[in-house]
Amino acid sequence: MGMSVTLSFLGAADTVTGSRYLIDSGRTRILVDCGLFQGYKVLRERNRMPFPVPPASIDAVVVTHAHLDHTGYLPALVRDGFRGTIHSTEGTARLSGLILPDSGRLLEEQAAYAARSRSSRHADPRPLYTERDARNALDRFQTHPFDESFGTGLGAGDITASLIPAGHILGAAQVRIEVGGVSIHFTGDLGRPDDPLMLPPRPLGQTDVLVSESTYGDRTHSGEDPSDALAEIVTRVCRRGGVVLLPAFAIGRAESLLLHLSRLRTSKRIPDVPVFLNSPMAVNGADIYARFPEEHRVSAEEFRRMYGLATLVRSVEDSKALNLRGGPAIIISASGMVEGGRILHHIAAYGPDPRNAIVLTGFQAGGTRGDALRRGVRTLRIYGRDIPVLAEVRSLDTMSAHADADQIIDWMRTAPIPPRQVFLTHGEPAAADTLRARIRHELGWNARVPRVEEEFVVVGGGDGDARERGHERRGREVWAQEAPA
Repeated sequence: MGMSVTLSFLGAADTVTGSRYLIDSGRTRILVDCGLFQGYKVLRERNRMPFPVPPASIDAVVVTHAHLDHTGYLPALVRDGFRGTIHSTEGTARLSGLILPDSGRLLEEQAAYAARSRSSRHADPRPLYTERDARNALDRFQTHPFDESFGTGLGAGDITASLIPAGHILGAAQVRIEVGGVSIHFTGDLGRPDDPLMLPPRPLGQTDVLVSESTYGDRTHSGEDPSDALAEIVTRVCRRGGVVLLPAFAIGRAESLLLHLSRLRTSKRIPDVPVFLNSPMAVNGADIYARFPEEHRVSAEEFRRMYGLATLVRSVEDSKALNLRGGPAIIISASGMVEGGRILHHIAAYGPDPRNAIVLTGFQAGGTRGDALRRGVRTLRIYGRDIPVLAEVRSLDTMSAHADADQIIDWMRTAPIPPRQVFLTHGEPAAADTLRARIRHELGWNARVPRVEEEFVVVGGGDGDARERGHERRGREVWAQEAPA
């Protein structure tokens, strides 16, 4: 009897977060990504559920990139029994060294605040994991160059993997897995061909199974130059004495914003007002970006100019002082979806004043404060208080570091032959299904949107095609059926 290999979607199905894909050869279990669920409470509650398979039964994890929705559950996985190796690029490992301990620290602070304020329904609120848990997880990382095939550390030796440039952020990789004579290709988060900071993603090679993100699967980015939109907003708000708040993902987006602002200042298209980068992680991330010039488009000279533009805010005291100084000014601060970090304090201070502006610069997952602002909500619950938001709110989708629907389709066209099966994940249901229909109609490829914890046989039973099978997982029977076009 031949090898049977299954692919299970333990996360990033029916939502854009919680990326977790399990490959099981019967001898070896490999997890591709191990992310946090974010956004709606019903999704965040999944982080507290037992992992769908025992962590000790997983032989290795391969990580696409450092963002929390792809790495943020690793500390809990290691704490709960995972003893294998976590494989990534060097850039991803270095950025994870910033992001994961910061995540653990914030979780501890949130639990402590909930205990002090008695705002939790739990008598003794505990963090999902701690900073120490995060540092323990970092000890398990092993790094690999792009395009190097590796099998050591991947369990029984029946699986090999390689990491392929994806753009998006520093270190981001597409992951190619070879098992049982079949290749499975994961896009991770696919970057844009026209990103001003990062190089474009490598074209798609030949693969049997493709697991693609679909974050912007139902839309295309505006043709508007983000610099033009940013210049208009900054100039208008600063002329009226206001503060421009730029919630930004500390890794990737903060660098892009500084790049645009630096170029606008150099060309005298925005006024000479103070710019503050209030994110210690973003400040430290800049040093890491500077070490990997081959992965991005920015020269060392322009990097110096970008960071010379801004006052780098490190201490808590200096961060608090920003809330007292007023405008005109520009403040870049994390988090990008307004879910935590110092940006919450800035919105509490500046959100009630209509002279100010909050500019959203990336994808806002459903259920986040950023999504609420984008939809027009004008009161935010921040640290137990209802904060009125009278400030102007703008959303610049053109700043996204994700490929849009057209760019994903164009990238797929680079494949020398069609994959046997495409799975679409990491998207809201409407986005994933819209892209599924386009792939079937425009490319003629087999495409489907898997459900969470759905499992597929990718090797076994004859021809090796990706085929559905019914199975029982945690008491729930799942039957995968072909969706209509």
